[in-house]
Amino acid sequence: MSFLSKLFGGAKPEPAPTTPAAGNGSQNSQDKRKRKRKKKATAPKTAPVPKQARDNSGIPAEGPFKFDSEFAKLDLPDPINRAIARLSFNDCTPVQREVLPHALDGHDIIAQAQTGTGKTAAFLLTLIGYHLENPEDEPRRNGTPFALIIAPTRELVMQIASDAEDLAWFTDLSIVTLVGGIDYDRQRRQCQGPVDLIAATPGRLLDFCRQGIVDLGQVEHLVLDEADRMLSMGFIPDVKAIIRRTPYKDKRQTQLFSATFNYDIRQLAESWTQAPHKVVIEPESVAVDTVEQLVYLTSEDHKFDVLYNILKDLTRAIVFVNRRDETRHVESMLSKVGIRTGLLSGEVQQRKRIKTLDDFKSGAIRVLVATDVAGRGIHVDDVSHVINYNLPEDPEDYVHRIGRTGRAGADGTSISLACEFEAFMLPEIEKMLGEPLKCEQPPEELLATAPLSKELRRPERRRGGGGGRRPGGRRR
Repeated sequence: MSFLSKLFGGAKPEPAPTTPAAGNGSQNSQDKRKRKRKKKATAPKTAPVPKQARDNSGIPAEGPFKFDSEFAKLDLPDPINRAIARLSFNDCTPVQREVLPHALDGHDIIAQAQTGTGKTAAFLLTLIGYHLENPEDEPRRNGTPFALIIAPTRELVMQIASDAEDLAWFTDLSIVTLVGGIDYDRQRRQCQGPVDLIAATPGRLLDFCRQGIVDLGQVEHLVLDEADRMLSMGFIPDVKAIIRRTPYKDKRQTQLFSATFNYDIRQLAESWTQAPHKVVIEPESVAVDTVEQLVYLTSEDHKFDVLYNILKDLTRAIVFVNRRDETRHVESMLSKVGIRTGLLSGEVQQRKRIKTLDDFKSGAIRVLVATDVAGRGIHVDDVSHVINYNLPEDPEDYVHRIGRTGRAGADGTSISLACEFEAFMLPEIEKMLGEPLKCEQPPEELLATAPLSKELRRPERRRGGGGGRRPGGRRR
């Protein structure tokens, strides 16, 4: 049995629909998708629709333009090629090379790939390209999308929607974002008009479906992003309820992406897809190849000194901690020593999160202090360093953390501060990476005392509880 067969095998089939699908079975349906792609490849391109917005990229909505890119080989519609040129994308990432040819031919996709690998563009190019090459004979009812993207966190959904806007820059694609924590009435109003693509978290989307605000009966493309995180956060019952409202799997294209594939995820992936093309981008190679990793063995009393001395000369870095109360404390200390800092955790309201991310991208703040759940949705270029102020209790979170730097082939640096209470977590992280981490004492210059009084350095240590696997476990 091959490695892929072991990885994805043994799944239960999706329950049969209440109304039998027409035709000669699932294989014929898959063949229809293939034939449709072949037919549309020779169809005339849809005329681009200029975006009514300022754009100084120099890429026109019409007329000749320079497009020397690996993406040119994919036979994408002209408006997409213009958007790719506008974004200065030149080379496909490994996951894009593996996914796009098969997804554009109509195949379902199951891909093991972590954030930062370019998977978002892989599925968005498929959806937008289909929309342009297959104009509809009749308009859909308001609130009825042809494409649906489900992701676990608000930050990730907002980032996906932002990327979709960029890739659909020269089109008339209507994109709606449905997430909790921001204006409910505004999102409701958006769904009362024409909707092409919805990017959503499960809870808000299911709420709108149950109220009849959103109708998923004409979804032709379904994307499930970070499926493992949706499982760990308890969203799978909502996701199942949402999928039951979409057409049966032989009437839609489904793409599922997950950083890890345990038994439960494999079963779900197989039950929601039909004859999928399977892709594995190993998380170890993503982490090790692009990120220099270093562990400083330091006492808890000197942790903040080391952190301050690392950060004081950096322009863009992310600091990860394990609990929400620690994010507040570390953010407060860094602000007191003059480092422009923002905070991202589960208790920060959505408007504040968006403002913080915008300030981080613009350089108004230099450092983000984040928990794992909040940090999972951070997609910002040119983050030079990730600092693990606390080592994560789950080795998978380590890989996701350091994936915030060294993105899409760029170089990055990860520094972990392992004190006497956390060093025992290192062997499990090394086991997952498949190689030892470089561990050393911090140099003398990093131990120089930070300009902060000792009484402000540490929050009162908690005793017992905390919701993790050990006393003081992570809270997000």
